[in-house]
Formats: sequence, structure tokens, C-alpha cells
Amino acid sequence: EVQLLESGGGLVKPGGSLRLSCAASGSGFSDYVMSWIRQAPGKGLEWVSSIYPHSKTTYYIDSVKDRFTLSTDSTKTTLYLQMENLKPEDTAKYYCVPGGADDYGSPETQGTQVTVSS
Repeated sequence: EVQLLESGGGLVKPGGSLRLSCAASGSGFSDYVMSWIRQAPGKGLEWVSSIYPHSKTTYYIDSVKDRFTLSTDSTKTTLYLQMENLKPEDTAKYYCVPGGADDYGSPETQGTQVTVSS
């Protein structure tokens, strides 16, 4: 069983950048499509981005296209979400989960908090 651990969140001003990481234990996630999802205060889960590790094909929700970049390391044990030009509406707790946009799993980790505020 793969265990996931997110990190890299923090407080940043609008227009700032952060890079989130998701480290996978064991065999990693090379066989799985992986996603970042987020939950803003008082709101439900929102899919943000997915990657198919073998092809490295990525998908993004429209609101983050051209600002966020999802990638993996060469060993496919760490997932990265590079976030640029952050906006207050990006404020949320971010989770990495197995699955794609339509079938991602419920987060079972603590996630990492991103707060965008001046």
C-alpha cells in the first residue's frame, strides 16, 4: 500500500509562488494516475490537476491553467505542483490522491495548507 505525504504549503501574497510536494512511500505511484485536489474553507473538494505518470500527460482545472504545473520526479515517487501567480481564491488545503478528475479518492492524509493573502 502506498502512503502519501504532502508538504510545501504556506502563506504567500497574491502573485507569489509555492511548490507543493507529495512523497509516496513503497513502490510509489508509477502505476496510478494521480491528482491534486483542494478544499477551501467551508467548501467541498475540488479537483485541481491530474498526471498520468507513464505518459506524463497532465490536466488542469481551467482556473489554474497557465499558473500551475504538475510533474513527477524520475523515480515516480514524488509529485510536484508548482504554483505561480497565486490568487486569494487558491487558498485551500491541498491533497494528493490516487485517481483522475472523475474518480479521485477521498483524501486520507493531512494535506498541506496554502493561504494566499496580502
